[in-house]
Amino acid sequence: MSTFDSHDHSAESLRQRLGINRRNFLSTCTAAAAGAIAAPVFGASPAFAQSQARPESGTGHGQGRRNVLVPARKRGIIIYTVRDATGRDPLSTDLPSGFREVFKELARYGYKQVEFAGYGQHANAPGGASLESVEGAKLLRSWLDEYGLSAQGNHGFIPGSWPLSQPDTDTFKKHLEIAGILGMDHMGTGGDPTNSAYKADWDVAADKWNALGEIAHRAGIKLYTHNHDGAYDFLLDGGPLDAQGRPTRSSGIRKLEYFLKVSDPRTVWLEMDVFWAHVAQYKFHTYTAHDGSTREKVFDPAALVRAHNKRYPLFHAKDGTRNDTNGMGYDMVPFGTGVIDYTTFLSRVGEQNYRNPMVEQDNAPSGTDPGQSLKHAKIGYDHLAALRGKKC
Repeated sequence: MSTFDSHDHSAESLRQRLGINRRNFLSTCTAAAAGAIAAPVFGASPAFAQSQARPESGTGHGQGRRNVLVPARKRGIIIYTVRDATGRDPLSTDLPSGFREVFKELARYGYKQVEFAGYGQHANAPGGASLESVEGAKLLRSWLDEYGLSAQGNHGFIPGSWPLSQPDTDTFKKHLEIAGILGMDHMGTGGDPTNSAYKADWDVAADKWNALGEIAHRAGIKLYTHNHDGAYDFLLDGGPLDAQGRPTRSSGIRKLEYFLKVSDPRTVWLEMDVFWAHVAQYKFHTYTAHDGSTREKVFDPAALVRAHNKRYPLFHAKDGTRNDTNGMGYDMVPFGTGVIDYTTFLSRVGEQNYRNPMVEQDNAPSGTDPGQSLKHAKIGYDHLAALRGKKC
């Protein structure tokens, strides 16, 4: 143990709260001592931009198994990562194509769970182009069972209208029926409840999600919303009004924090995309208070999960390398090859037997390498399986 770790407990606490890996944190502290850093905001300083290789996880017999962060049965992937493979024409390639062959390949890598992003595939694949039906769901379920996979969720249909129209309600219930056939514990969407910055719109969104969540609850399924960086921006809830009578300043509460407060914890759940949460940490760390002052508030993704423990059954395990020129702070890369510290994050949020991390990489498909997305899925699985917890 280093002298730094032995004697500076407050610095170690800060490192853990911000979810920064030890090597980046130590380099940051060194830079700070030299006057290179103005504030300890994760993602706001050039010192954090250095891409560091992730230390190898322990894989020895005994210790590796005891400290495993993602149990084997919880290792999943969202099919969106390999959407080019499910959409590939099986008559034109020897690569895995369509749901059945892709399931087989993912199971061969070791995955035990999948999350859907719709039920479409190439028309020449077994079952045809669309499996968004009761019969299609039964076929998908037979393939999942064949390869020892379980369906954990779907980014599918969430009604846009409110109050709910009868056609939207019927379609929503049809998707719940499909989810039930597939054996899903969860069903959700890839979008935020609303893109608005205003409290009144989030109140309306909560009313809608509470109603949908109750319908899903009666079907035995947890309804979840998947969120990107915008949901972690600050809610506009006070201060001078603009020309349309809307607030222009914030109390410092984030939009999704408010949604968690006003939505029903018994029927509305969330899936944190850890990559986009770190993008939000980079982008949204200051706000204009009601009195006009500028205040700093660093976003801590793991702390939000811990504060709403059981409401986060799902994660997207997505990685990035540092980039301070693209406005996001990160470039997306295969899981396990970036700098987002999943060892610290997963250790802090705990509940390994409850969480379901799904490997995702939005840019895995390639226009020049048809097999890239599956190669990256394999890389992602290997790194997810290798994650080991830290000793206290």
